[in-house]
Amino acid sequence: MIEICIAGATGWTGQALVEGVLAADDLSLRSAVSRSAAGTEIGGAPVFATVAEALDGVDVLVDYTAHDVVRANTLEALGRGVAVVIGTSGLTAADFAEIDAAARIHGVGAIASGNFSVTAAMAQAAALLAARHLPNWEVIDYASATKPDAPSGTARELAERLGQVREPATGHPVEDTYGAPEARGATIGGTQVHSLRLPSFTVSTEVLFALPGERLSIRHDAGESAGPYVAGTLLAVRAVPGRVGLTRGLDTLLLD
Repeated sequence: MIEICIAGATGWTGQALVEGVLAADDLSLRSAVSRSAAGTEIGGAPVFATVAEALDGVDVLVDYTAHDVVRANTLEALGRGVAVVIGTSGLTAADFAEIDAAARIHGVGAIASGNFSVTAAMAQAAALLAARHLPNWEVIDYASATKPDAPSGTARELAERLGQVREPATGHPVEDTYGAPEARGATIGGTQVHSLRLPSFTVSTEVLFALPGERLSIRHDAGESAGPYVAGTLLAVRAVPGRVGLTRGLDTLLLD
């Protein structure tokens, strides 16, 4: 039985994950973290205000909190020998390097994905394959008007993973753009990423590849339910106890 702590248990995804853990025969909800519900219970498990208070007897911390606390939560857990599954967006490449180093020092695993949806993982895997053969691409990141971070974790992870395949070709150097260079988007892992924040979107990520006379678009659209993220997150929960160091991308697990 894997003992789980869910940080962000009263949030949009956290609530769906609580139900998923309670329904699983091989998982147990040991504790939860929610500042608004601290001192109560969720699914029979005590709720704490901070991750530091909630880790006793925990095998895996699942973090769906906020960009300003996820790094500290993750490092706290790794420092205490608790594996971590990170579903929160907003971490940078430098943050992930620090998390990987901490996980290796303490001999535990961490799995992070910008999107734990299985269909999003398949879109990312397809994009990484395409980048091996198509030299030109850019990423468009769509999310709700109220999303505080940009780009989304899904788009950031995709751009950084594409950069590990190779640097995209550019017709005109971005730094030499006339007018407003920022209109060309942010350069992340060598890829130009354009973030739109508008009503009616949840999270959609599109990567556009192009050759002379033809284009390829690979796009993932998230619905309004958190349900699609549960299966992928629980797959990571089951995989992380046997790992050391950081694994990025649900597609990495699916293709193992």
